[in-house]
Amino acid sequence: MTERGMSLRRLARAASYDPSYLSKVLSGRKPYSPYLAARLDDALGAGGKIRDAADEQAVRLTSEVRRTSPGKPSRVVEALQTALSAGTAGPDIAIDGLTDLVAHYSHAVAAATSARVYDELLSVRSFANTLLGREGGARRSDLVVTAGWLSGLLAISATDLGDHATALVWCSDTERRGRDAGHPELEGWAVLTRALIAYYQGQASRSAALGRYGQQVTRPGTVAYAKLAAQEMRSLAMMGDVDGMADARRTAAAAIEVLPPGAGTVGAFAIPLAEDPPYTATSLLLVGRYREAAQATRRVIDSVYRGNPGGQPAKYARTLLILGLAEAGLGRIDAASAAGRAALEHGRPAWMTMVLAGKLDQFLADGYPASAHAVGYHAAYADAIARVDRPAGRLSLTRGSSA
Repeated sequence: MTERGMSLRRLARAASYDPSYLSKVLSGRKPYSPYLAARLDDALGAGGKIRDAADEQAVRLTSEVRRTSPGKPSRVVEALQTALSAGTAGPDIAIDGLTDLVAHYSHAVAAATSARVYDELLSVRSFANTLLGREGGARRSDLVVTAGWLSGLLAISATDLGDHATALVWCSDTERRGRDAGHPELEGWAVLTRALIAYYQGQASRSAALGRYGQQVTRPGTVAYAKLAAQEMRSLAMMGDVDGMADARRTAAAAIEVLPPGAGTVGAFAIPLAEDPPYTATSLLLVGRYREAAQATRRVIDSVYRGNPGGQPAKYARTLLILGLAEAGLGRIDAASAAGRAALEHGRPAWMTMVLAGKLDQFLADGYPASAHAVGYHAAYADAIARVDRPAGRLSLTRGSSA
């Protein structure tokens, strides 16, 4: 900052961060994330020095935690270890337990990602590695797939926590497990997580390319394929490619039509079955069709959530924020603020939720700085940031722009 002659407020504006929060990060009173380090590196033109320093510090902290941790396994791993020791049936019981845990943690991650959930998942995934070392032959393929699903959940969880470097490592592991076991849907989910990270970082072109690639590595008739087509749709919308968006929307709708009965509608590996493909409202919002975006969002709220978050508060919160942004685009500031504040009330805000929340805050602050509705929403947004102890990036919802 000194070399560039840049004030704290100017740096915060360049990095799209709240100045007061950034001040606390720089003074050591709040934690930083790899994402914040990257944003500051870009804003200051540091050529990777800030990114590298953050990575080195993360490695040192991880090593320190490993040295000082007592290493006691979690209760769920203790249960798996006890089951594994139950004579000749032990491995079968442990494998069945791991399979059940994939479904359990899929719901847990969708409901409320937290450091505690991540740590539990990590301990279970480590146990799966132990079992992989002991078991082979025909059972190995099943174990590899189960390990892949657990890695995929860790990638999603790390993404929600804003730890993208860790998320990408788990994506790589998921893709490798999918290839080793001949399970293309696993690869598809990992590519989707990569595409989501790129999208919420404002890298629309990369996200669209990942969406297309993911459709090539997985297959039609799977939830992952349909979600990848929908992700390509909203990435193209962010780029301002209306025709491409429309084509991808038709592909996503056709993919949903051929999903088998009982396709997942709840959990981390799920798809909301509504009148429109996922992300339709967001795509309409991105191309400036605010009224249609608001209508599409209300249809999702009515048909998928029925007016309450159910077991998916993070997804419900993001749906409300899309509604808030659409209402703001229509000039209905009271409705925009109300939707945004309701979104921030539903559980621990995940990173993607806070990106959208930050965009709504920016929209209201820029267009209606003196409005009581804008001031009230900003207070709720600042409180949410304080609760999660995590910086909130801002998604740029204008054509051809980046975060």
